Amino acid sequence: MKTTGLITRRRAIVTGLASVGGLFLTRFPKDLPPTYGNLLRMGDTFTYAAHRALLPGQSLVREYSPKDITSFPATGTTNPGVSEKSALGDAYRRLQIGAFADWRLSVEGRVATPRTFSLAELKQLPSRTQITRHTCEEGWTAIGQWTGVPLGLVLGAAGILPAARFVVFYSYDDWVDSIDLLDALHPQTILAYGMNGRDLPLPHGAPVRLRVERQMGYKSMKYLQRIVVTDEFDDGGQRGNIQNGWAWYTGI
Repeated sequence: MKTTGLITRRRAIVTGLASVGGLFLTRFPKDLPPTYGNLLRMGDTFTYAAHRALLPGQSLVREYSPKDITSFPATGTTNPGVSEKSALGDAYRRLQIGAFADWRLSVEGRVATPRTFSLAELKQLPSRTQITRHTCEEGWTAIGQWTGVPLGLVLGAAGILPAARFVVFYSYDDWVDSIDLLDALHPQTILAYGMNGRDLPLPHGAPVRLRVERQMGYKSMKYLQRIVVTDEFDDGGQRGNIQNGWAWYTGI
């Protein structure tokens, strides 16, 4: 009887969540995530729809003061030049030896003027410094200061075409991820080249990493190599989050 009652309660919870999610999606059909329709991604659908429906489009996450900065562990890849036995790893190692003077970030796809940016060119663009909380999927949090250029400025310089819907990121540790334009153009979404008042450290993604402050930490991709603006969703295949058991949208 206890087991049956537990199953019934769980079923009621799932049914309730589905009903609430359905309400959001009925009222706000334009707010469907690209993973909508996948049963295993029902939680993503609910979170995405709820955030898009209830939060102002460009609401800011909390920012902290310098006295709040904490120690900040580096997880995942900490040096693609060592860990990646591939052409990407070899390329990153050569860039690292040259102090990233030859590093270039390409912006291509659904843009009027595909182009590349050197680290120096990114630093010449208007910058933003923010002290924010990083929430890791492993359960820990840390507060750090990030300095970089708003992603929206970089995309604007390339000229986003009207058909654009997503921004896909590729990294030197051979990872692929994407965000929608609402998060891409958010003022706190930046291409960070500085951390805690210094150049971005190697274990944290040098020379440039993405910071998506309205999502969990693993969406803030390290070791950026190129950016592709698209009109169709790309889950990254075997190099992406979804096929590796992670959610595409992780709003917080």
